[in-house]
Amino acid sequence: MSAGDKDRQYLWHPFTQMAEWMQSDPLVIVRGEGVFLWDEQGRRYYDGNSSLWVNVHGHRHPHIDAAIREQLGRIEHSTMLGLTHPLAAELAERLAGIAPPGLERVFFSDNGSTAVEVALKVAYQYWRHRDRPEKTRFIALEEGYHGDTLGAVSVGGMGLFHSAFRSLCFDAVLAPCPGRGLGLEEALAGMERLLREHGDETAAVIMEPLIQGAGGMLTAPAGYLAGVAELCRRYDALLIVDEVATGFGRTGTMFACEREGVSPDLMCVAKGLTGGYLPLAATLTTAKVFEAFVPSAPERRVFHHGHSYTGNPLGCAAALASLEVFDRERVIEGLPPKIELVRRRLGDFAERPHVRETRQCGLMVGIELARDRDSGEPYPQEELMGARVCRRSTELGMITRPLGDVVVFMPPLCSSEEELTEMLDLLHQALIEVTEAP
Repeated sequence: MSAGDKDRQYLWHPFTQMAEWMQSDPLVIVRGEGVFLWDEQGRRYYDGNSSLWVNVHGHRHPHIDAAIREQLGRIEHSTMLGLTHPLAAELAERLAGIAPPGLERVFFSDNGSTAVEVALKVAYQYWRHRDRPEKTRFIALEEGYHGDTLGAVSVGGMGLFHSAFRSLCFDAVLAPCPGRGLGLEEALAGMERLLREHGDETAAVIMEPLIQGAGGMLTAPAGYLAGVAELCRRYDALLIVDEVATGFGRTGTMFACEREGVSPDLMCVAKGLTGGYLPLAATLTTAKVFEAFVPSAPERRVFHHGHSYTGNPLGCAAALASLEVFDRERVIEGLPPKIELVRRRLGDFAERPHVRETRQCGLMVGIELARDRDSGEPYPQEELMGARVCRRSTELGMITRPLGDVVVFMPPLCSSEEELTEMLDLLHQALIEVTEAP
């Protein structure tokens, strides 16, 4: 039985209509190197969405490979409950050193959803320790996405992903989506209205900085993040920034917060943390928040949360090696010309008759399709136009995945300008062939 046959018989895929999948011929990836993937027939593809936004330095980077092999010669895993190990301590120090000022405590977990769960629970418990038990509410953004565990779903604002589970979740207040045509003043006014109404009971505001990823690559007006941070200080609410997708260079700086000089109370990171190699996440917070959990004796306070693989040594080895690659290869310094190249090339997409809008923040790109560009009339949902464009792109040699009718382009940061040009050429061709066919 082939891998594809076994897949159709035994596997259940995420975010996938399985009736359609079981009638398809799955693309079986068997190898990767640099910005390329190979299938079992030996055909090569560009990895145009960084293997779901996680790959940073390319596949099989020799420095990260070597770090994991070296750690395998020592130990593969040891619990962080009652024990520690050198790499977890070193990685926490490194993260505190590169994070926005003030974030100096690190709680490790496994993925973006769990990093968000940690942040929500810390924020909730923090106010109880500060004798403000009424502060239990969270404010989030419409079209926001923070993961698929129930706490993360509770602060999600996407009906497509979250509505089926809403009765299982706690209530959150949703602020207007800043990336849906709102100006800065209007977007901030919407947030302030909610904080004015609910500030006394609000534990935290949670948001994706600069760009809402799964919501459709929706870019906020410049200054929105900094404005929300100031409102949180004014209304005495914690600010949780979800940098799971935006962290580690995606927006052009190590963290998106840097772009507006914001230091949140809690910051969630995952995806690119290990360079895309292994599941590892972290929630960073300030001394002020941490100290609420470390009272003077005899009072005893414990944050009752943890994971079996918290601080896994192999994941920590990969993360440390990835951060070393950032330094050695001057990755952040090399991003501006690549970002500018993508910006220029998106002009070609914007001229097509069925492209409603192109959106870019660093190397995070969304191309929104519409039946009519000028009126913004969408395609009927059943036409699956975004999926069809991405399917044709894969046939031409570049893999990516849509968000509805928003085609995503998020290449590895290591992509050369020549590789970026080729990837965008293939995507442009796919878009024309599918949307402009007779």
